[in-house]
Amino acid sequence: MRNTITLFALGAILLLTQNGFAQNEKKQDSTKIEKDTVHLSKIIINQADFRKQVMQVDLKMAPVNSAQDLLRKVPGLFIAQHAGGGKAEQIFLRGFDNDHGTDVSVTADGIPLNMVSHAHGQGYADLHFLIPETIKDIDFGKGAYYADKGDFNTSGYVNFSTFDKLENNLFKLEGGSFNTMRALTMINLLNREIKSKNFYVASEFNYSDGPFAVKQNFNRINILTKYSQWIDSKQYISILGSTFSSGWNASGQIPERAVSQGIIDRWGSIDPTEGGSTSRTNVAVNYRNLINENEEFSSNLFYSRYKFNLFSNFTFFLNDPVYGDEIEQTDNRSIYGFDNKYIRRFDLENSKITWTSAAGLRLDDIYDLQLSHVFQRDLLLNRLSDVSATEINVHAYTTMDWRIGKWTINPAVRVDHFVFNLHDRLNSLPAGQDASATRISPKLNISYTQNSNLQWYLKSGMGFHSNDVRVVVEQNGKDILPYSIGSDLGVIIRPTKNMIIQPAVWYMFLKQEFVYVGDEAVVEPSGKTRRLGADLSIRYQPLSWLYLDGDINYANARAIDASKGENYIPLVPAFTSTGGVAVKLTSGFSANLRYRYMDAKPATEDNSVKTRGYFVNDLVLAYGRKSWEVNLQVLNLLDTKWNEAQFETETRLKNESSSVSELYYTPGTPFAVKAGISYKF
Repeated sequence: MRNTITLFALGAILLLTQNGFAQNEKKQDSTKIEKDTVHLSKIIINQADFRKQVMQVDLKMAPVNSAQDLLRKVPGLFIAQHAGGGKAEQIFLRGFDNDHGTDVSVTADGIPLNMVSHAHGQGYADLHFLIPETIKDIDFGKGAYYADKGDFNTSGYVNFSTFDKLENNLFKLEGGSFNTMRALTMINLLNREIKSKNFYVASEFNYSDGPFAVKQNFNRINILTKYSQWIDSKQYISILGSTFSSGWNASGQIPERAVSQGIIDRWGSIDPTEGGSTSRTNVAVNYRNLINENEEFSSNLFYSRYKFNLFSNFTFFLNDPVYGDEIEQTDNRSIYGFDNKYIRRFDLENSKITWTSAAGLRLDDIYDLQLSHVFQRDLLLNRLSDVSATEINVHAYTTMDWRIGKWTINPAVRVDHFVFNLHDRLNSLPAGQDASATRISPKLNISYTQNSNLQWYLKSGMGFHSNDVRVVVEQNGKDILPYSIGSDLGVIIRPTKNMIIQPAVWYMFLKQEFVYVGDEAVVEPSGKTRRLGADLSIRYQPLSWLYLDGDINYANARAIDASKGENYIPLVPAFTSTGGVAVKLTSGFSANLRYRYMDAKPATEDNSVKTRGYFVNDLVLAYGRKSWEVNLQVLNLLDTKWNEAQFETETRLKNESSSVSELYYTPGTPFAVKAGISYKF
């Protein structure tokens, strides 16, 4: 491993991260390491960072071009945007409609992104403060088999790591369809000859009107700064800071009947005042000490300041035929936390053991958590929910990685303890309510490397996600940490030196839970569920300049307590696939053709209403020389008419005497073009 520390500043935020290092590699040049793993033939399948190495090839051959592309890099993960570009994406992974992050843990440079007890949805994870060009690694894992991942790690986890060092300064300008504009600057702040210190700043501005009748007026400003330094031959410190601010208008989801009756067209809206604003500032500091060849210690401190306001109208005039049903969701909080980790290595006669133990804390100090009935953003009609709260998560884990012969055995156990405190301003008696709960999560992963081209593995473990503090109070502290238990059986195959195939079958059970519906301020039980499926991942690089990849995913998700035929889990796709072809020539020309396919999903528990599946293609062309590059991005290359976010909902329009339950949707991006030019120096 290699030491990386990140100072990440977006305006006023400091974040710190580190990716790890080994003592004998700390002086090694990072560029050389990345070049060594840019081809599939260089990857060793029994290495602990196998997934990271494959992702490095993915990122080099098919780089990301937007914040949305970052999540799409994870095999089997799908996203949907349905609120004007500024709202966090809806995430689908392994038979879960994760909403905006409920059952997938998301971090960036070690900073947790999921928001507990969020105004819009539990686990809300907004990645829009990440600048694509600063992303060095995307680490991911499916299932809940990882001791260092806790809350929300059910269907999987994703961790983004930014560069600790810039090889070049960079200016980039982009513009295209729907008045879309983007400007990027990345500047080294220290002399490149100083090898022991790195310091850079990156800034990004985005704007777009979008294809909708109501201009999105989507604007976002990101700033990131990162500093890292070797204090001496054994001690390393990094500081990362970032700040981000965004505002937008949203067309909202529209009912099918409104389009078919000609009330609006496909790009129209029923309530043109939907939209929102959000900001996040982060500070983090990471320290690492290589005690000796076999021991190391690290400590990470982080702070985030977060604000969020969202205006939505999901039912139009169902509840209020005069003013309409627009709601405002407000979230205002600070997040404090730290993680300490100790690693000890043992070289035995016939085996090697790496023992890791860690402990940490996260505190969410929630000043305002509100749900209000409003009229056109400006008039407060009724305060439906108004609370302040604190939520503390103390965690610890220990894990052992034992390598003996061709076997690797990795047992682990994690303990999470939560303390909740809630003050309901609409119900002052009692003034405060407390609850606590503990979750123990054992894990066991085993792999057998049959030879250099074949490795079998079995992963198993328990995970969980915490419930909203308002659920905790409603349930008097019962069933507030619903657990999952699951297992993966898979194999990594290298049929030729330039191809890697990874098939796997998996199973997961999720215990009874109670879900707080932030849009309605009610608590709903969801019941026990089981999920089973299969994944197939293929990477093939027949030539150094040609790269093909494909991921095929199947999931069968059912509610256990419901009768057959009534046990579908709404919005869970059974079949998805992504992939593409990338060409990267030494002449400076590159091309990347991507596809994504999602099958129709059940929109109701009885599967009587289904969403529409889609197949969408994107194309990126680029040509560059030593110091400059031009690129052309074509979104929805075939101009497919597709619906991105889709729900079955009961709504009533302005002049309707009764409500109608049907599909409503956000249309997917039509054919769009964006061109850009960049300059390195």
